[in-house]
Amino acid sequence: RHGVLARRSSDTIWRLRELGIENEVTLHDGDLTDLSSMVRAMDATKADEVYNLGAQSFVGSSWDQPLLTVKVDGLGALNVLEAVRVVNPQAHFYQASTSEMFGLIQADLQDEKTPFYPRSPYGCAKLMAHWLTVNYRESFNIHASSGILFNHESPLRGIEFVTRKVSDAVARIKLGMQSELPLGNIDAKRDWGFAGDYVEAMWLMMQQDKADDYVVATGVTTTVREMCDIAFRHVGLKMDDHVVIDPKFF
Repeated sequence: RHGVLARRSSDTIWRLRELGIENEVTLHDGDLTDLSSMVRAMDATKADEVYNLGAQSFVGSSWDQPLLTVKVDGLGALNVLEAVRVVNPQAHFYQASTSEMFGLIQADLQDEKTPFYPRSPYGCAKLMAHWLTVNYRESFNIHASSGILFNHESPLRGIEFVTRKVSDAVARIKLGMQSELPLGNIDAKRDWGFAGDYVEAMWLMMQQDKADDYVVATGVTTTVREMCDIAFRHVGLKMDDHVVIDPKFF
């Protein structure tokens, strides 16, 4: 197993340590925004399966850093596709697309034929990468698939995402380390699934004889309010005693 690590990054391998596989992954210097390093990584690893999971993945930050988001999420995917095409066009390529590409939804239930309408720089950048993946599949006959994944969560999720923001705050409140949990629109709805299941789906896409695009979701919608209620009740507290609505998070 191999991975690419940008040296400008902060500690990004703590998840490997948490999973107990840090010593099973060989890390290579590289950056999605640098084509030459992607080519070198492909050549060094002799990879026959390539998973492009790298991104500026926080929707909120994409408004503050739209150019960076497009460079990493859009052009970065193009660099990896080019590296695959140049070094080993027989390799199977996975692009981490996102339900954020649907944005202003055009149907109650989204599937592979639902029109896209991204509503953030992040969604736009990911849509660019998605269509480039389709283009390389059709133009160069590369086994390139996109997984259009809805929210997938686990204890390894970044603290800036709402599920971890809530679980972390609930634990701190229970321990007396803080008293309030500021949130925005708690009636927002999300389809949350378990990241482990979704990674298995990624792998299964790569094992298919023919590449394609797949929507991966649970089909179950939950509000942030319901999620908060479950989290607080789990530790014997009431969410109404601690959740504070702050418009800046809307």
